[in-house]
Amino acid sequence: MTPELEQLARAHGVATTYQDWAGKPVEVSASAVASALAALDVDASSPEAVTAALADVEAAPWSRLLPPSVVVRGPGGQVALHVEEDADVLLEVELEDGGTQRLDVPGAVAARRGSRVRRLVPLSGLPLGWHVLRATAGTTTATCVLCVAPARIELPAGLERAWGWMVQLYSLRSRRSWAMGDYADLRTVVTHAVEQGAGAVLLNPLHAETPVVPINPSPYSPSSRRYRSAIYLHVEDVPEYTAAPDEVRAAVDALKPVAEPDRIPRDPVWQAKLAALGLLWPLHRSEDLAAWRAAQGTSLEEFGVFCALAEQHGPNWQAWPASLQRPGPAASAAVDDERVAFWCWVQLLVDEQLAAVSGLMVIHDLAVGVDAGGADAWALQDALALGTTVGAPPDSFNQQGQDWGLPPWRPDRLAESGYLPFRDVVRGVLRHAGGLRIDHVMGLFRLWWVPSGSTAAEGTYVSYDADALLGVLALEASRAGALVVGEDLGTVEDRVREALDATGVLGSAVLWFETDDDGTVIPPDRWRQLALASVTTHDLPTAAGFLAEEQVRVRDELGQLGVPVEEERAKVRSEREAILAVLESTGLLAAHDGDVVLAMHAMLTAAPCRLVLAAFGDAVGDLRQPNLPGTVDEYPNWRLPVADGSGTPLGLEELLTSDGVRRLAALLSEGTRAVR
Repeated sequence: MTPELEQLARAHGVATTYQDWAGKPVEVSASAVASALAALDVDASSPEAVTAALADVEAAPWSRLLPPSVVVRGPGGQVALHVEEDADVLLEVELEDGGTQRLDVPGAVAARRGSRVRRLVPLSGLPLGWHVLRATAGTTTATCVLCVAPARIELPAGLERAWGWMVQLYSLRSRRSWAMGDYADLRTVVTHAVEQGAGAVLLNPLHAETPVVPINPSPYSPSSRRYRSAIYLHVEDVPEYTAAPDEVRAAVDALKPVAEPDRIPRDPVWQAKLAALGLLWPLHRSEDLAAWRAAQGTSLEEFGVFCALAEQHGPNWQAWPASLQRPGPAASAAVDDERVAFWCWVQLLVDEQLAAVSGLMVIHDLAVGVDAGGADAWALQDALALGTTVGAPPDSFNQQGQDWGLPPWRPDRLAESGYLPFRDVVRGVLRHAGGLRIDHVMGLFRLWWVPSGSTAAEGTYVSYDADALLGVLALEASRAGALVVGEDLGTVEDRVREALDATGVLGSAVLWFETDDDGTVIPPDRWRQLALASVTTHDLPTAAGFLAEEQVRVRDELGQLGVPVEEERAKVRSEREAILAVLESTGLLAAHDGDVVLAMHAMLTAAPCRLVLAAFGDAVGDLRQPNLPGTVDEYPNWRLPVADGSGTPLGLEELLTSDGVRRLAALLSEGTRAVR
């Protein structure tokens, strides 16, 4: 690692050192740094290449009139112009509403390089929105995207304190659903939650899958984050089903699959629903579809083309014929127009069913990335570092590190595109949502890039323009009137939480992680107010599983432990005893007659956190966590229906009327009213 390579890495946001989960410094290998730079099209393969790349870094801003894009947060900001010193400069803002505003360019010179100078132009008094900067200097004209965002996301009106449920929708199947939870079941959950006095429901990601079996069960490895999952459609709620002749409805009804007792059978479910939609397609509402397609524009058409191509050539676009591996005329000409229209119609149906969910704040989850072979990676490939994946370095729970298999955004390409790809993702998730949870929110600041062919531990961090990304998020969330929660668990830099707090993004307070540096459990009155509090998450043990050391048993059987099993068991027991000690010292355990799970949730309500959420599985004693990080098929991730403590799956009707759900709802409702 030479000083020149360190300088080049720093210029491109590539880390050469970092602090691990225990606060210890770790040196990154030169090969990992060079691999990250190569993914950014920066050659660091030799000392001569590094020298040349450093020269490019120095010259880059001076070679263009305007920066790639500008994001302004709050009442003011500025833009740097690089022009010939004696050039007459005209700078205008083409406003989102069609108007134009001229900006005064000061004569003062901020810096100089040869005959060119840098002039800093204040950007103030501009309306919020997506605008275009247009600069003319002599015969040269340049434009760039200008995003003017609020400094802070204000909490939704009336939100003082609320409780609600964390929902893995697929796991909550009713008697009328097709072997897995669906959008009609979501309406049932929301209606029931309102009756209980809840104010929010947090969903697992409902991003779109590639519509070809086998369906990827992970909601965190979607095909598209801009569009929504069709597998959750409730077929009988489709308007075309209601309008269909009796014989068509009978044919659709006959397709309903039989539920498997202890697994969610996504492939049979999707095959049945796809066949049902095929029967209903001839009855589609052509005028409504035309209006929907016109409103959604190019992105929906590309998604429809991708789905049609995936049916013909398989789910991974990188294995398609070369002429089809990019959106454009060749790809569009290779599919039937009616099939593209069909897939656009399917997304209309999804949109209609989500629009029908109302009554409280529904918080949708935003996955950290997309499947490299999926729709968004195909359509937005120029903005992604394909061939590189993101994950996390080793920590106390995942001792071998994590590789999530998802290609990261390229920070340089995001800026070049005016952050519009990120904006469109945020808009897609916020549609019909009252809130947004950002999985691994640290990814707005930096992501752990894993070079192709390397282990998760052999990567490095690559930084992003967090201020710009938070600005885009603030503008879109404010326009939607939405709450934003960031999942800030694990190794988190102080600057991350400071920036999130300043932007009005709620953090995540999980009981297992609310400890001081020495492992002491933090009393609830010291928890953050701007946070979503929960006992656990989808990636962690359930409450009952934690108490029974289930996560130790399962990880040991699957070879997921990086330490001897007895050492891990002793660690978990120490953590459990620390939590029990707090529950006893605060009187919470006695107040709930020794019921540890209820006392844990009472601890959440004793904290000042704005949101308190619980999982249905914790209400009924489910031992199994929805996802075991570091596994794919070794563990039934995202395929488990909610079950009671004996492992018996529960239908939605049985679950919602269970004593466990009733008791936990009453506790949360009373507890959140008591602390304001």
